[in-house]
Amino acid sequence: MLKPKVIIAKKIPKDVEEYIAKYCDYAILSEKANYNTIIDKIHDAEGIIMPPIKVDENFLEHAPKLKIISNISVGYNNFDIDAMKKRNIIGTNTPEVLNNTVADLIMGLIIASARRIPELDGYVKDGNWKKGDDEIFFGKDVYKSSLGIIGMGRIGGYVAKRAKLGFDMDVYYYNRNRRHEIEDSFGVRYLELDSLLGTCEFVVLMTPLTDETYHLMDDDKFSKMKKEAIFINASRGKTVDENALIRALQNNKILAAGLDVYEQEPVDSNSPLLKMKNVITVPHIASSTEKTRNKMAMAAAQNLVQGLYGELPKDVVPELRDIIEFEKN
Repeated sequence: MLKPKVIIAKKIPKDVEEYIAKYCDYAILSEKANYNTIIDKIHDAEGIIMPPIKVDENFLEHAPKLKIISNISVGYNNFDIDAMKKRNIIGTNTPEVLNNTVADLIMGLIIASARRIPELDGYVKDGNWKKGDDEIFFGKDVYKSSLGIIGMGRIGGYVAKRAKLGFDMDVYYYNRNRRHEIEDSFGVRYLELDSLLGTCEFVVLMTPLTDETYHLMDDDKFSKMKKEAIFINASRGKTVDENALIRALQNNKILAAGLDVYEQEPVDSNSPLLKMKNVITVPHIASSTEKTRNKMAMAAAQNLVQGLYGELPKDVVPELRDIIEFEKN
């Protein structure tokens, strides 16, 4: 039996490569994969495993045999859903395995922003620490403060659990649909978005990027936040109007921000965000631990193989679940 041909367009662990080798003929792109290098190699591939690189009409026209695209990421806004539906191409992502790792980073950004850890680390290393400086080191308490989570998905639930049980915070959330099980489990309370923004000392944005959430946080939304509030974004950069965030910070509409994602990535080196002491900027590292990234790669490989062998992959993205009838073994 001929094995299906696949392209691996991202560095993966050896055990993941060995797993794919059992079921597929594969080629690993030698150079750093990007849109152009992939479409040059994908003409006879039935499947591809890759980071969230843009998949559009042109991409798919170069891949007439393609059956499945397996993202190594939670996000899948790189997929042109309509174009994939038209061709009955499955799309998968890798949720679940990174929930705890991302929630850890969010709590880290909350604490580091509140207690000004990067700023004061630099203060010490630059030789500026002198006795009697205590008051200029003041930050915000996290314990028993209030946290608002915009987007109570899987990761939002893990953040709520850490905040409520670990820091005794008053936790509120806004979501398209109420999450009664989260409310019942942790005493989390639902608020409409504007009420949440006006109530909470920390606001964490955790929505996926959709047409509805593009620039969800804009001038109007930042104006509704408390002046002593800290804004955290670990979702997608384009859920925030970055210029509005910059204005809110420059005009003291909010106290500080902790950012893992940006409208442009890598972030523009001239961005005012990089010059602000009250803004923590990390390079989209929410899932960046070796253990979690290896689990993501294996999950993507399993999705790929399942789709190629007529099974329903575990992590088909919701918008593409109904395009193909699968035979379950």
